[in-house]
Amino acid sequence: MCSENFSKLPFPLFLNIHLNSSAGFKPFKLFKLFKLFKLLKPFKPFKPLNPLKPLNPLKPSHPTNTTNMGFFDKFFNREKKEDLDKGLEKTKEGLFGKLGRAIAGKSTVDVEVLDELENILISSDVGLDTAVKIIDRIEARVSRDKYVNTAELNNILRDEIVDLLAENNTADAEDFEIPKGKHPYIMLVIGVNGVGKTTTIGKLAWQLQQRGHKVVLGAADTFRAAAVDQLKIWADRVGCDFYSKGMNADPAAVAFETTQYALEHHCDVAIIDTAGRLHNKSHLMLELGKIHRSIDKKMPGAPHDVLLVLDASTGQNAQEQARQFTEVAPITCLALTKLDGTAKGGVAISISDQFKIPIRYIGVGESIDKLQIFNKKAFVESIFGGKQLG
Repeated sequence: MCSENFSKLPFPLFLNIHLNSSAGFKPFKLFKLFKLFKLLKPFKPFKPLNPLKPLNPLKPSHPTNTTNMGFFDKFFNREKKEDLDKGLEKTKEGLFGKLGRAIAGKSTVDVEVLDELENILISSDVGLDTAVKIIDRIEARVSRDKYVNTAELNNILRDEIVDLLAENNTADAEDFEIPKGKHPYIMLVIGVNGVGKTTTIGKLAWQLQQRGHKVVLGAADTFRAAAVDQLKIWADRVGCDFYSKGMNADPAAVAFETTQYALEHHCDVAIIDTAGRLHNKSHLMLELGKIHRSIDKKMPGAPHDVLLVLDASTGQNAQEQARQFTEVAPITCLALTKLDGTAKGGVAISISDQFKIPIRYIGVGESIDKLQIFNKKAFVESIFGGKQLG
């Protein structure tokens, strides 16, 4: 009977009673103690918190397993597709609304329809040069097939855009991955103020942290008010390292020391934010070269990527910014933000075609997980998927 009562006690209390009993604990005191415990609710064993479960969803305590996920992997991809479809809804509705009105009452694709299509593509921020390429391709197909009805136009347009973008010889990334053999991987991020540069950095850091990479953010935007504080807030949300020399510090020095920090603290990735440089002020653009050289001095061959962030909602102005930046800085990849808030998503087609620089990331929503890897075919399929003209 006594052994049964002992087995129901919490282990620390049982141990304490056992030790005190051996040292002369009086029986009547032990009896009173058991009587007291009978009045209490049955003891439920303490279940410790799962140490792998993050208390803050923005600070995952373990990397996401991106392999062998089975059903969950399929669900995740479906969720991302839904995010992309929703983000491009305004672009889709704008494009198909115009096309539907242009071919209303027509049965075949003729010169008049193609002229209307060219104007629609240009007004949808696909750009003049890219629009002309697409129309030339469709004209060739109409000539070859002799008869093309308007019901087939959306499929033809989709196929020709996919084929056109495939010719720029830039491979789409499959995931938020870092190049092998580059450790730490150093990324310099540039772009004008207001395009969502700092937000993109924070979301990218979160994605990399989710995959088990140790990330440090370097605050080299030292002149814009609150820029350092904003990046620090993102670092805290993500749960990654942060390096800063405060406001008004030399941006090149910050970039140099962030690279040094990444080396000394065994970081996998260093993402360095820079001041928002107006693309029409050449003397400010020269400073980007100084930053680039300072990073290379500490780690030869770095930065490994120079990411230019563009606001898709500005349409052709985003393409002009891309042209100006590529003339003065070695841009290696692009990020297009705010696609969910604009009908000007066609600018992604124009930029991808004109600059032969891969669009690596797109922003399709405000929440932290709404930064996606850009895939040319998935992007076009999302715009055209399930839509019929007429």
